[in-house]
Amino acid sequence: MPDVKMPFTAHLAELRKRLIICFVAIGVGFAVAYAFSGEIFEWLVKPLIGVLPPGDKLVFTALPEAFFIYLKASLIAGTVLVSPVIFYELWMFIAPGLYQKEKKIVLPFVITSSLLFVGGALFGYYVVFPIGFRFLVGFSTENIRALPSLQLYLSFCLKLLLGFGLVFELPVLAYFLGRVGIINSRMMAKNRRIAILLIVIIAAIITPPDVVSQILLAVPLYLLFESSILIVKLTGRKKREEDNEEEPEK
Repeated sequence: MPDVKMPFTAHLAELRKRLIICFVAIGVGFAVAYAFSGEIFEWLVKPLIGVLPPGDKLVFTALPEAFFIYLKASLIAGTVLVSPVIFYELWMFIAPGLYQKEKKIVLPFVITSSLLFVGGALFGYYVVFPIGFRFLVGFSTENIRALPSLQLYLSFCLKLLLGFGLVFELPVLAYFLGRVGIINSRMMAKNRRIAILLIVIIAAIITPPDVVSQILLAVPLYLLFESSILIVKLTGRKKREEDNEEEPEK
């Protein structure tokens, strides 16, 4: 069974400790990523540059804008780089409320969460970005020319990458909700239609406003939802056994 409940002040102290470790890790990741800030920035703008008309380029309107863009890109890249550390610290923070068998899966949790997050971001970058940006740039005419700003583009790009990465964490979220009894496989299967509606809405919010991009996100999200049903079903069965077999840790 879960460990004995900790007092609220102990939870705050533990949270502070985990946050400090995460911030230090992000700082190290930022320092490493900044050494490659030029390459990172070129990689981020490549999907848009590829669909702009010949000769068109990104612009910046304030002198320090480009410098801060490089810092921001390095910060995000550094955070992604140390994401396994962040997921590990998240796991260690919630571990006291888990069963002993669950605490032993820290490595699979860190690896799975990291791969899903990075995989979602890469899916958005390589699959959705080219189609979505081509659609948006397609509104240019002889009298209307696209002059995308560095700051606006990078903010838009990073929000999309973060959104894709987070929504791909659905199986991990489903696992924890299933473990604490908030959801079960029957409930999820029964409300499949509502889930499909929510998936379509999420896809419409995250992706550029074209149907193809929305479908490209909605389909893998639906597959992740179906896999989440299976995960909750399997872990739910294990949970009943652990409730009956495990004793409190001494």
